[in-house]
Amino acid sequence: MTPSLLVAFALMLVLEGLVPFLAPGIWRETFRRLIQLSDGQIRFVGLTSMLIGIMLLMVFR
Repeated sequence: MTPSLLVAFALMLVLEGLVPFLAPGIWRETFRRLIQLSDGQIRFVGLTSMLIGIMLLMVFR
């Protein structure tokens, strides 16, 4: 299981690095907007992201 987690982590890092590499201005503006969100809104975005990820894992597993 550990090699799978390392591969998943590596893929996450690659995907997370795409936007700052390809479009740093858009990335900066996105973070500027995120700073203005309340804690509750950020938590909702995180929860939604996790639920979508879990659903995708269930569908493609």
